[in-house]
Amino acid sequence: MKWDPSKYAEFGNHRDRPFQDLVGRIQATDPHQVVDLGCGPGNLTATLAERWPEARVVGLDSSGEMLAKAAPLAEKFGGLEFTQGDIADWSPDGSTDVVVTNAALQWVPGHQEMLGGWLSALKPGAWFAMQVPGNFSSASHSLMRELAESPRWRQQLAGVLRHDGVVGTPADYLGIMLDAGCSADAWETTYLQVLQGVDPVLEWVRGTGLRPVLAVLTAPDAAAFEKEYAALLREAYPPTGHGTVYPFRRIFAVARKNG
Repeated sequence: MKWDPSKYAEFGNHRDRPFQDLVGRIQATDPHQVVDLGCGPGNLTATLAERWPEARVVGLDSSGEMLAKAAPLAEKFGGLEFTQGDIADWSPDGSTDVVVTNAALQWVPGHQEMLGGWLSALKPGAWFAMQVPGNFSSASHSLMRELAESPRWRQQLAGVLRHDGVVGTPADYLGIMLDAGCSADAWETTYLQVLQGVDPVLEWVRGTGLRPVLAVLTAPDAAAFEKEYAALLREAYPPTGHGTVYPFRRIFAVARKNG
């Protein structure tokens, strides 16, 4: 599945806010190595390099398109670098002090089991901070699944959209962190985002959740699917005089390895 960095970067202030709320809970003062799993276009990874200028900051992503967008940022910060790879193949080494993963683990099947292994491998004092979307039951996602399962689209889109067990609850992640010998904090936040423009919720999901659908449909079919889906979204999220209100639930968890 290809990613479009420019589409992902739309609504940047809204997409960036959960990252800032997440890393604000990390209290590491002088880390040697910081890793950002699923770094995307790298703009938020660069803020980690700004915060810890003496650290080696590594952004990992599987998308060549995203990493091409991120590459120029490495020239601006001496300790910042980007590498291509699958999160599922990654593991911390002895120099890893901080791990951040923002809106990425929902794309990694089995990530809850991996999380326990990553935390167990971290050295004492290391931090792990994660954020995933918690809106798979929201209208934007349930309507997409219902449309994909309708007679018109069922055959083409069978098995394309994951939703059951994609992410855990805050309590799930808290339990994994505590079981791995960490001090931990988990919480959730629903941001009431006021989006502007025509069909803004459709534009939002084009950058993330709709991408698996667009990846498998031909251009004419993708346009037809989006037309049907947009009509459903307009009914579910009617515009107001101030814009279209889109509730955006996120799940956060931060751990510090004890010892």
